[in-house]
Amino acid sequence: MAKEREAFGWIDAHIHVDKYEPEERERLLAEAYAAGGEAVVGVSMNLESSRENRKLALRHAGRYMPAYGHHPEIPLPEPDEEKELFAWIRRLHEAGERFAIGEVGLPYYTRTEAEAAGRPFNEGPHLALLDRFAALAAELDRPIVLHAVYEDAEKACDILERHGMKRAHFHWFKGPEATIRLMIARGWHVSVTPDVVYEPEIQALVRAYPLELLMAETDGPWQHEGPFAGRPTTPAMVRDVIRAVAELKGLGVEETAAAMLAVTKRFYGI
Repeated sequence: MAKEREAFGWIDAHIHVDKYEPEERERLLAEAYAAGGEAVVGVSMNLESSRENRKLALRHAGRYMPAYGHHPEIPLPEPDEEKELFAWIRRLHEAGERFAIGEVGLPYYTRTEAEAAGRPFNEGPHLALLDRFAALAAELDRPIVLHAVYEDAEKACDILERHGMKRAHFHWFKGPEATIRLMIARGWHVSVTPDVVYEPEIQALVRAYPLELLMAETDGPWQHEGPFAGRPTTPAMVRDVIRAVAELKGLGVEETAAAMLAVTKRFYGI
């Protein structure tokens, strides 16, 4: 049993707790804490999701860092919802609450699926919404959590640079070497999921990216493949991520875990 738990702490830096069934959420978090998890970063899909994550953060103060935003792979918010989301975030900021901005970004998968099917896709409103979120994060001095992969990552980087963003976290990142070099130079963070265990592309990213800019995540409840196929995704799978990163970096597991824990705490102020 001691070996199963392992003697290191960890944080799931990106998980959609509110997308688990309501009756599962408290058990999911309790099991994470019991398995060495010190906290989770609960990211949001839209305004309703953001409100749910705030409730979870209030119940798990100090162990649940919420991020509020609108996910780029779902339909754009209606104008009234967008207005209320930004106003709601500002009210929480004025009240001194802890949070990040996210999950926000660009709709790579939605866009490429539409283009492959020969359907028109207008990227302009998505770029404008990300620009607005980045401006808000910069103004409020909040971390921003990004869904921006492959060629969309370069577009996101341009927006971040326009607003002078320092604290940017690209979750489950995949992208070209030139963009990776730029992100490292800017000190922007990435996180990797359990697919680092079996995906050569992610393994190459880990080898290239400095440990001091790396975090571990699950993106639960998204289910992974390889040795995780058919298994429900839980925060404790972060331990598998840490082991894989340690092996790829040629470091000890506990050393790697301590470094990644410190990075995540520092970035999110946990």
